[in-house]
Amino acid sequence: QVRERLKQQVVEMTEKFPGFRPGLAILQVGNRDDSNLYINMKLKAAAEIGISANHIKLPNTATEADVLKCIASLNADPAVHGFIVQLPLDSDKPINTEKITNAVAPEKDVDGLSSINAGKLSRGDLGDCFIPCTPKGCMELIRQTGVQVAGKRAVVIGRSKIVGAPMHDLLLWNNATVTTCHSKTSTLAEEVGKADILVVAAGRAEMVKGEWIKPGAIVIDCGINHVPDSTKPSGKRVVGDVAYSSAKEKASFITPVPGGVGPMTVAMLMQSTVESAQRFLEKFQPGKWTIQYNQLTLKMPVPSDIEISKSCMPKPIEQVAKEVGLFPDEVELYGQTKAKVQLSVLRRLQNQPDGKYVVVTGITPTPLGEGKSTTTVGLVQALGAHLHQNVFACVRQPSQGPTFGIKGGAAGGGYCQVIPMEEFNLHLTGDIHAITAANNLVAAAIDARMFHELTQSDQALYNRLVPSVNGVRKFSDIQIRRLRKLGINKTDPMALTKEEINAFVRLDIDPSTITWQRVLDTNDRFLRKITIGQSVTEKGFSRTAQFDITVSSEIMAVLALADGLDDMKKRFGRMVVASSKKGQPVTADDLGVTGALAVLMKDTVKPNLMQTLEGTPVFVHAGPFANIAHGNSSVLADKIALKLVGKDGFVVTEAGFGADIGMEKFFNIKCRYSGLRPHVVVLVATVRALKMHGGGPAVTAGVPLPKEYTEENLQLVAKGCSNLNKQIQNARMFGVPVVVAVNAFKTDTKAELALVVQHAKEAGAFDAVECTHWAEGGKGALALARAVQRASQAPSNFKFLYNVELPVVDKIRLIAQQVYGARDIELLPEAQEKVALYTKQGFGNLPICMAKTHLSLSHDPEQKGAPTGFVLPIRDIRASVGAGFLYPLVGTMSTMPGLPTRPCFYDIDLDPVSGEVNGLF
Repeated sequence: QVRERLKQQVVEMTEKFPGFRPGLAILQVGNRDDSNLYINMKLKAAAEIGISANHIKLPNTATEADVLKCIASLNADPAVHGFIVQLPLDSDKPINTEKITNAVAPEKDVDGLSSINAGKLSRGDLGDCFIPCTPKGCMELIRQTGVQVAGKRAVVIGRSKIVGAPMHDLLLWNNATVTTCHSKTSTLAEEVGKADILVVAAGRAEMVKGEWIKPGAIVIDCGINHVPDSTKPSGKRVVGDVAYSSAKEKASFITPVPGGVGPMTVAMLMQSTVESAQRFLEKFQPGKWTIQYNQLTLKMPVPSDIEISKSCMPKPIEQVAKEVGLFPDEVELYGQTKAKVQLSVLRRLQNQPDGKYVVVTGITPTPLGEGKSTTTVGLVQALGAHLHQNVFACVRQPSQGPTFGIKGGAAGGGYCQVIPMEEFNLHLTGDIHAITAANNLVAAAIDARMFHELTQSDQALYNRLVPSVNGVRKFSDIQIRRLRKLGINKTDPMALTKEEINAFVRLDIDPSTITWQRVLDTNDRFLRKITIGQSVTEKGFSRTAQFDITVSSEIMAVLALADGLDDMKKRFGRMVVASSKKGQPVTADDLGVTGALAVLMKDTVKPNLMQTLEGTPVFVHAGPFANIAHGNSSVLADKIALKLVGKDGFVVTEAGFGADIGMEKFFNIKCRYSGLRPHVVVLVATVRALKMHGGGPAVTAGVPLPKEYTEENLQLVAKGCSNLNKQIQNARMFGVPVVVAVNAFKTDTKAELALVVQHAKEAGAFDAVECTHWAEGGKGALALARAVQRASQAPSNFKFLYNVELPVVDKIRLIAQQVYGARDIELLPEAQEKVALYTKQGFGNLPICMAKTHLSLSHDPEQKGAPTGFVLPIRDIRASVGAGFLYPLVGTMSTMPGLPTRPCFYDIDLDPVSGEVNGLF
């Protein structure tokens, strides 16, 4: 009956949670025959019920440390719900059994032998512990008789930790009056004669005589003893602790030996395992969060960002991970406040529905920025800490270039920050450093390959590329791929002809076509153009090159768009670094560097987990530029977050620059590759930016704002709303509801804010609300959060702007005309050549990633508002084939700034005593 019931429960579990099965681990030390017999019985029962059982067998040479290490691994394994150590431990080495049983995690201790479970049982916490299987089976047998335990006199013979002692506690907490007897009890027969319920576990053959037993008593015999019997082939037979033949005449119910308590013990082990699995599902049910939020203590005036960040004690990141349903083995801790999350969580949650997908973008900004990051954090704090919705923020990792330059950090601001902000803004977990190393490895490989090809014969190159090791030559896997690309279907290095060797060893890179540059995560103006190869060892093979900033590397864009390790590795292999002198693309795979890149980047693919000031979770992952790349955080972070929040939760991510750039690329590039479909666009607007678009004076970083921006001017605001209207249209063009977040500054008047809200609604926004989250945290974004909730229930008919199969020029023209408002485009000669080249090389069907100024809808940063009728000049087109897009260069874009006269690092310092970071970011 028990097994049939459990089998049905397992079926129901697997139907409700596809792919899930209760897991039982049995750890055995040594090879005792009796242990093997018992384990086989348990494995057979588990298979019959549908439990996934794993038998781990350690040799009899195993030490106590070996056993404890194995236990620690099983404790951490989320697929193991029940875990027993088969006793006795058959080892040649001394092992403390008590220490071993107590090492088993109490929530997995289905044998109920740990001191914690024993203590809970002795205190009567029966619903919060595991009961040893034999006493649990005995109680089940007693219940099956239909006799009420409460008020009955019960006698337990034996006081072992496995049966006697827990049986006493179990009967006691079921309201029986219990007496425990043992080998030293002088009046044993007299005590037995008083028992309505008798449980015997003394380990002595037939010690309890039938005449001792009270008529009508329930007798449970737990003993297993061997006595001589010449009639049996083995010369012995199994008997219990009770003289069965005489006792059955007196008892109303009695268990036989064998065949009574033994099978029930196994059945109870299975029941405890299923119960443990049910508790696990209840505790780790996807989308069911129990989260502790931080209470903000707001101050006026609002302190500096670093002061606010330091005033809040972040939760241990291990706690954050647990709160959002991550398992211990899915989290790699990097100190107390940050962690990496394993991609295995996607496999575990693959059958779970996604949550609501929200992208935060903005109108065309001033050089100061309009608060997209702050709004992103404020929105998730409002949804989580105030409306108690499951919510994740997914944001980009900032570059150290702007952090130490003029812009400062990017953790949000005021009472809407990712914390600790100094960890967020600096090294984090080292992803950007890994990208620097990987990028520069490719750059080194390019120049080294050109050098070696220029200084060696075909045969000398071949001998070095495919060396003889112990007289054997063998192609590596990446070399086999190059041979296939060349149409050479040979695997024996000795079989290649001279012509095939020439094609194999010569990449024949045209130096003028090299697009791959070295990178550094610092704004260093003196590395913008350099000459390399000036050492005498390079034999005069020098060329002009440059350093870019690390986050502009195609490797960063690949990381942000990759769908996993395998996809990332394939994208690395497809990265085009130059063309050959015959016009053929030269890839990282041709250089033989793909595998090394994957090794350098293997940890970067895991999203970084942090938290906001109010304790809501954040993924910080990838940070591609928003001009020459797509300007969005990673696909993987979004996918994991969408699974973790559950179908009613929210994932809020941010797109770089204005809606015409970051949002357009989010839709046409990121969503195209990820397959994800957004539910809501949040468009951030400020009175300051709208005044600029309405004809206000120039806004310059580091210079006080002119009075037009600090005094009420409704006319400027109204005129500037042309930009707001156009960006609302841009979002609606993709079929997604738009909520406008009017980020209020202290210099804004009520009339100005109300005017922006009115214009936004008239322009077709689903809703528009005033936000004060910078000064009030999540509380100041509550209206925005509620509007986003409502908008997420509205129909979303998401669609792409263009079909990638269209010609390159047509795709560029569609973006220019539909998104920017241009009359037409003009391709300059170099751009025309690139269109022909990339189409010929097979890259014409890639999405388009427009690289233009973010300070205007047009190519001219001085043109504000919503200009129309202009011709968009395309001066060049470049390819990020591994990332998966072509990026046209529009107009004249400024280069990455160098360090200003007074960089941000003047304000950054370290307290040598406490080790705390001080200053501004």
